Amino acid sequence: MEARVVEGGRGWQWIVDGFALFRKSPAMWIALTVVLAVLWLLSFVIPLLGPLLFNLLSPVLFAGLMIGCRALENGEELEIRHLFAGFKQYATPLVTIGGVYLVGTIIVFGIVFLTAGGSMLSITLMKPGVDLETLVAAIRSLALALALGAAVYIPLIMLIWFAPLLVVFNGLAPVDAMKLSFAACCKNWLSFLVYGVAILVLWFILSLPAALGFVGMLLVVALLLASIPVLFCSIYASYKDLFTASAGIGGNLFPK
Repeated sequence: MEARVVEGGRGWQWIVDGFALFRKSPAMWIALTVVLAVLWLLSFVIPLLGPLLFNLLSPVLFAGLMIGCRALENGEELEIRHLFAGFKQYATPLVTIGGVYLVGTIIVFGIVFLTAGGSMLSITLMKPGVDLETLVAAIRSLALALALGAAVYIPLIMLIWFAPLLVVFNGLAPVDAMKLSFAACCKNWLSFLVYGVAILVLWFILSLPAALGFVGMLLVVALLLASIPVLFCSIYASYKDLFTASAGIGGNLFPK
């Protein structure tokens, strides 16, 4: 099994297709996002272990969202139960992927922490009478740490991006799914670059109402809350485009 190579403009089309899929059940998508956010917040009730466990199980929950996308595509109703559908058959391989993601994330944070010198920047900023040279050195250290962290985190995301979908929809083993996910992202790097830039631009536009004060902040929160399920749906759209032979290049995968 191999991923198709598509033109760069498809990165934008994935977002368009994701929005089309979101529009099929916007209220339920937002409800699912809220439930997911609540689970994430509850994970902090158990210090350290809770967030680690959430990261470990995140591919299982993500797979459930993708199963929900497939249900919508097939004309079925999207339901809260879809969020937990990954636990029924695919828990073990998905948790394996979660383990790789968890270890990789810990490594990324370790690199950032060690390179930046721990809390060097925050301590420097809090210290009264700090000289400009020290401040610049601290900022450079933090910038280098973030750059190194990104250099490790981006390949990690490439490994994980399609892996849960390939396990659930194509029956691949975790290692094979991650290898194929990484290869698909590499072969379609231009599409993913367009996709990433488009998302950043859209999020910047959505954040503009924050300048209007409290009401504007509430509007921004609502818009961002709605944009997260669109992002989930766009990931499913990218999977369909790269791994489904019948996907029409240049066309909308999920017509209204």
